[in-house]
Amino acid sequence: MNELPPTGASVFGAVHLGYVVVQSNRRSDWRRFGADAIGLHVDELDGGALRFRLDDRTCRFLIERGPAEDATTLGWQVDDHETFERIVARVADRGVPIVEGTASEAALRGVERLWRFPGPKAIAQEIFTVPLTTPEPLRMLSSGWVTGEAGLGHVAIVSREPEAMRDYYRTVFDSRLSDYVDENISGLRMKIRFLRVNERHHSVAIANIRGMKIDPIRTRVQHINIQSATLDDMLAAFERVTELGFRMAWSVGQHTNDRELSFYSVTPSGFELEVGWNPVVIGPERESTWEPTTYRGISIWGHTPVGDTVLGKFAQFRQALRSVTTPEITVPQLAEASAGAGHVVPVVHSLRSRPGGDLR
Repeated sequence: MNELPPTGASVFGAVHLGYVVVQSNRRSDWRRFGADAIGLHVDELDGGALRFRLDDRTCRFLIERGPAEDATTLGWQVDDHETFERIVARVADRGVPIVEGTASEAALRGVERLWRFPGPKAIAQEIFTVPLTTPEPLRMLSSGWVTGEAGLGHVAIVSREPEAMRDYYRTVFDSRLSDYVDENISGLRMKIRFLRVNERHHSVAIANIRGMKIDPIRTRVQHINIQSATLDDMLAAFERVTELGFRMAWSVGQHTNDRELSFYSVTPSGFELEVGWNPVVIGPERESTWEPTTYRGISIWGHTPVGDTVLGKFAQFRQALRSVTTPEITVPQLAEASAGAGHVVPVVHSLRSRPGGDLR
C-alpha cells in the first residue's frame, strides 16, 4: 500500500507544503478576505500582487494578477540538498521537464531559488530548500497559526483519476495513506484518500469522482486548509467571515478521521479555505503503528452546508455528467509503478552540475 518508488531512499518526512500561489484579478477582495476576515498578515507588493504571512516566512500565500481565479501552484519545502537531488532525479529520470524559476519568481514566493515541474490537474509543483524569513512583526488579527514541521496546511482536490494522483505523490514525495472517508453527496458516492508526507495527518486529500465525465468543481483545488493556533482564533475568524459578508460554505464542525474542528469559507476566487484547529498529529510514536482506516462520513458533527456549496454544484451537474466528456490532466510518467529507463532533460543536467552542488 505504501511501497516506495525505486529512485533512492524515502523522502517521507523531509517535505513540507511551503506556499500556495493563487492567480486572481480580485485583489481588493482578497486583501479584505485574507486580512480582515481570516486574520492573516498582508503585504502589498509592487505590480499589484499580495502576500499573506502566517509566521516568520515572508510568503505563505502569493496572490498574483491573472484571470485564472484559482490556485495555480503548490510550493514544497525540501529539508536538504540530498533529498532535493533525489526528488529531482525521480522527476527528470522519467522524462518530465523540470525548470528553474526566475529570480523574480523566487523573490515573490519568498525563497532563494526554486524548480518547477508539472502536476495533476495542471497544478504546478515547485520545490525549494531555503525559505526567506523576516524579523518584521506580524500584523494580523489572529494570535498565530500552526506550521513548522507539519508545513502550511493541506490541499484537497477533486479527481476523476484518483489512482494516478495518488501514485504521483507517492512517486515524487513518498506519500503515505492516512485513511479513507466514504461520503455521499447529492446521491453521488465519493471515496476520499488522505495522503501525508510528514507528521501532518494529510497534506493532500483526493476526492474520487470516478465515472463522472466532467469535473463538477470549476477550480483545480476544492479547498486549502490552514490551522489556527487556538480554538478562539478559529471561532473569531468564523465570526468575521460571517460579519463581513463573505460566503460561508460549511459551518463549524468536526471531522471523523483527523478530528479537526473547522469551518469552510469561499475565497474571492471561488475555491474554499478551511480554517481548522487541533487535528491529529502522526508523530514518530504513531507513525510506527499507524494503520489506514475507512470512515463513513466526513464529519462527526456540524459542517452543515451554507448557501451554494459543493452539494449544489454536484446537483447542478448531474445531467451534464451523462453527455459531456472532458479529459483530466495527469502526469502519467510520475504515476507509474516503476521508474522508466531514465532520460535526464538538459536543464536538470545543467542544474545538477552546478559547482559545489548548491541547489538552493
